[in-house]
Amino acid sequence: MELTVLVVDDDKEITRSTGIFLKAEGYRVLEAHSGLEALDMLMSETVHLVLLDIMMPGLDGISTLMKMRKSKNIPVIIISAKSEGADKILGLTAGADDYVTKPFDPPELVARVKSQLRRYTMLGAMEKPSETVIEIRGLALDTAAKTVTRDGDEVHLTPIEFKILELLMRNPNRVFSADDIYRRVWNEEIAVSDNTIAVHVRHIREKTEINPKQPQYIKVIWGIGYCIKK
Repeated sequence: MELTVLVVDDDKEITRSTGIFLKAEGYRVLEAHSGLEALDMLMSETVHLVLLDIMMPGLDGISTLMKMRKSKNIPVIIISAKSEGADKILGLTAGADDYVTKPFDPPELVARVKSQLRRYTMLGAMEKPSETVIEIRGLALDTAAKTVTRDGDEVHLTPIEFKILELLMRNPNRVFSADDIYRRVWNEEIAVSDNTIAVHVRHIREKTEINPKQPQYIKVIWGIGYCIKK
């Protein structure tokens, strides 16, 4: 099985050069240049190990790691220019499995990657997709735990909002009319006003979207209904 390493650093030259060494060892390499981009990629791609820089603009490495640990147990190796003991302790306490300081020796970094992946795979800790979790571009809905998260942050929905979102996420790209949603969510055949469903959808957007006025998840297909694009 091909193993995937995600390299996260705002310095594109570092991600590129690190990727060269990892690809030479047979790994599939993904690159992200910000914390938010890394979190989004972790939701849409199968990743087995992360190399994570600390000093990045916006969401720094430590904050990214803490959000990542809410839903992922894959190995994380921090790569940082900070070499003080306190910085290493902070990184390891936040959930990192190893800490490498810049500038680093590429063969040593590859050896550390191999060591972490060997432990991860041999101990049977590799994550298997949960049949109870539906994920679409950073939005994750757990049908068993009845929870919703966006980029690792919990979103609090009402039971009806949860059911509407579950219906749409279970059927990506499929358009449901207001009547379809009402029959499936309320289990009633009585027609409902389109405005009733529109209000619930608006509330879901307010809770799940970064910018509800420019929704990335639930789309309105005018004159037909609602859907979530995969």
